[in-house]
Amino acid sequence: MRADARKNRDHLLAVAGTAITEQGVDVSLRDIARKADVGLATLLRHFPTREALLDALLRTSFAELTAKAGELESSSAPDDALVSWLRDCVAWTTEYRGVTVLMAAAIEDTESALHASCVTLRAAGARLLARAQAAGTARSDMDGADLFALVAMLAWLGDQPSLAPHADRLFEVVASAVLTSAESSHAEEERHPRTRD
Repeated sequence: MRADARKNRDHLLAVAGTAITEQGVDVSLRDIARKADVGLATLLRHFPTREALLDALLRTSFAELTAKAGELESSSAPDDALVSWLRDCVAWTTEYRGVTVLMAAAIEDTESALHASCVTLRAAGARLLARAQAAGTARSDMDGADLFALVAMLAWLGDQPSLAPHADRLFEVVASAVLTSAESSHAEEERHPRTRD
């Protein structure tokens, strides 16, 4: 790509990022083009669909969250790694209003420009969950799809003005429901003691 074309593309992405942060993923492509001071045809030449624009805009963030999962996997306790990654995902999705709806749809749509990135991100979270489950610190009746749905749910809370003040507290409630603890396992053992030979 020529230097001037790359500069134009980067400018469009910067403008689109600001517009989506302010107005959500349904912002008009025509409005993005106008704010970037280009014609709609120019925008569509670089990004023929809304999803192509979003994929280009979000790919770096997807890659960073996926890489973060890998780092946490090797540097943190399984339960801490899972909660830290979940928190980072939720924080990121609330930056782009409405993006979780598109992500959920893209998981099921193999033709979506966002499909590969979303599947990779979900798999990274699933590995952290499986690691915590293997360590006995996360409930065993969940999978990566459930975790991905929790990210979407918590991000939706952050998008709702009347509920946003409760988002942090509810994150803690959800996180504590996902995790198990030695204490709760011990209490369960006392309620239902194993028979010993």
